[in-house]
Amino acid sequence: MKRALLTVLATLAAGAAWIAWLNLRGEGRIDDAPPPAPTAQSVARGAYLARAGNCMACHTERGGPLYAGGRGLETPFGTVYAGNLTPDARTGIGSWSADHFWRALHHGRSKDGRLLYPVFPYPNYTQVTRADSDALFDYLRSLAPVERANREHQLRWPYSTQAALGVWRALYFKPGVHEHEAGKSADWNRGAYLVRGLGHCSACHTARNALGANSDTMDLSGGLIPMQNWYAPSLASPSEAGVASWETAHIAQLLRTGVAPGGAVLGPMAEVVLNSTQHMSASDLTAMAVFLKALPQTPAPPPQATPAVAPVLAQRGARLYGEHCAQCHGEQGQGVAHAYPPLAGNRAVTMDSTANLVQVLLAGGFAPATEGNPRPFGMPPYATVLSDAEVAAVLTHIRSAWGNRAAPVSEFDVTQQRGSIRP
Repeated sequence: MKRALLTVLATLAAGAAWIAWLNLRGEGRIDDAPPPAPTAQSVARGAYLARAGNCMACHTERGGPLYAGGRGLETPFGTVYAGNLTPDARTGIGSWSADHFWRALHHGRSKDGRLLYPVFPYPNYTQVTRADSDALFDYLRSLAPVERANREHQLRWPYSTQAALGVWRALYFKPGVHEHEAGKSADWNRGAYLVRGLGHCSACHTARNALGANSDTMDLSGGLIPMQNWYAPSLASPSEAGVASWETAHIAQLLRTGVAPGGAVLGPMAEVVLNSTQHMSASDLTAMAVFLKALPQTPAPPPQATPAVAPVLAQRGARLYGEHCAQCHGEQGQGVAHAYPPLAGNRAVTMDSTANLVQVLLAGGFAPATEGNPRPFGMPPYATVLSDAEVAAVLTHIRSAWGNRAAPVSEFDVTQQRGSIRP
């Protein structure tokens, strides 16, 4: 009995040591020396990179000081509050060195040694170069300091413990670097760096497992965004949001303005375009477009027969469409050029996930107001106009009319989605 107990204890100790090693691998000595004064060039570069990474979106509470933290980010395990990135010495990063900041980006560890929750997307940021990390740090140090203490995370046990986070990291996180791929163009490599690293596109466009980890930061095959119930469509599927058949200029246009021939952005992606990609250089947007266009595409599924819809439901859906939708989207779902998108043959309408359709119909759909598209057309919300059964009926009609061949939407699907919509 005693020998068995010792064996168990030795195994646990070895496992703990292994997990500790995995969480410390690659970390070198930290230089605590105060950083030199940033140069104007480095600050400007860091400001651009902060836009490219959309850092302000998470680290600024609505109505609060820029980068002063406090915004609650909901997860299936509780709420994580973004930290204060202003150079306040007590509550921000004013006492940090460049090494501390680099370790946070590259290794997911704070100045005091705490492991950071991957809501801060260091599984992507680990690919950011040291030069870009230093420029970001210089920019944040140039901001006005704001004394604002960081809020304590509200996470359920055991997810609130550093031990559980250490196990998660041992399973799913490995520090890495971006490496240029031989045989690929300079644009492709630059695009890969932005999409996989600073842009952290896989944080939304990759499915997550039960522990909140995505399978691969290189994988962009689509996934439901936790707690928001928007579906980030696959960028590697011609039936979802793959752009292999698009012109490179049109992909860049979508990232710059939010609208382009063949598509428009709504929901969380509209916020990304508004706060981030519209501010990026033409060369970087082209690079991202080149990379996204070159993604290997999954084979399109074979055409399916139009699913049978009960006559009463079909009539109800067609009537509701005529009353509420046809004025903008057309009697035949043809839409209006440069204003209202067509619904006939629209892959956003026919893809398997109906989450976004329900979100848009209930809460409205609005492209971002960008410099290239300052007065976008939008769709009003119908949450107070249509019942769940009516929403299901009209969406079923849209998904099965004018040559569309997609499965019906159930009233249960709408009810579930309605309860998740945030004001």
